[in-house]
Amino acid sequence: MEKKVTKIGLLTSGGDAPGMNAAIRAVVRTGIYHGLEVHGIMRGYQGLIEDDIFRMDSRSVANIIQRGGTILKTARCKDFFEYEGRQKAYENLKRRGINGLVVIGGDGSFRGAVKFSNEFDIPCIGLAGTIDKDIHGTDFTIGFDTAVNTAVEAIDKIRDTMDSHDRIFIIEVMGRDAGYIALHSGIATGAENILIPELKSNMKDIIASLQEKERRKKMVNLIVVAEGDDFGGANEVQKALAEKLPKAEIRVCILGHIQRGGSPSCIDRLIASRMGFHAVESLLEGRHNVFVGILNNRMHYIPLENAVKNKGKISDEWMKIVKILAS
Repeated sequence: MEKKVTKIGLLTSGGDAPGMNAAIRAVVRTGIYHGLEVHGIMRGYQGLIEDDIFRMDSRSVANIIQRGGTILKTARCKDFFEYEGRQKAYENLKRRGINGLVVIGGDGSFRGAVKFSNEFDIPCIGLAGTIDKDIHGTDFTIGFDTAVNTAVEAIDKIRDTMDSHDRIFIIEVMGRDAGYIALHSGIATGAENILIPELKSNMKDIIASLQEKERRKKMVNLIVVAEGDDFGGANEVQKALAEKLPKAEIRVCILGHIQRGGSPSCIDRLIASRMGFHAVESLLEGRHNVFVGILNNRMHYIPLENAVKNKGKISDEWMKIVKILAS
């Protein structure tokens, strides 16, 4: 395909995240400003294979910046794992003259983009749209701030009833492979314990701490658990605690998909708009197959392959803060 990008394809893939629509809006309007055609691809890679593609204009993205979810829909596409599926997707792009692709999604979406770009020489730009904040190379991912604030609001309400009844509450938040939502929402709500996938859970220490607090008549305790915690999630933690603390009232609340929905926060709208703008600029400048992130409030570009292979690391400082502030 020709080297100069003249027509952009845009898709959202994987789990939805608040702020995706703001990123879509930014890509479309920045592309049009530069005289490019922008084509929306419905349902991620599935729509790319099925040729579910349409041309977008400024009116296509009017009044969407405040909406959660994604107007382009999203899906997980098994067919794109196979070469035949990617070949069909390429043929659809070639027939339409689309010679650049912007992918808004998480690490799985980026892995697909890397493979597709290497096989068919289609320049791709990745924007991290994931509430888990599990992409290396950026301080923010689209949707994380909204998801954390949703979790904090819910946990604050649960704490009111927890205090009223002297209960132990175990709150499970999203985070299959990364514990950022649990870490941030736990610190922000004063959780006594935070269990995350990055660290092995020491249930003996937690039980000993709760038993000591039981002797001091301090029965109000908040435990925030990421769904991917090695102990098995909130229900498994509840079983372990109930066995050793038979007198305690222990309740479990799994927040689930409430964290994905809702109107995006100001921060998510801003970073999505900024990333979407720079995605188009990158394609025009010939900066291809990169992931657009923000580090220390500056735009940061790393190869998509590196964004896929590396994960962010939760620092020991955060865990020290948790331990000291919860004591």
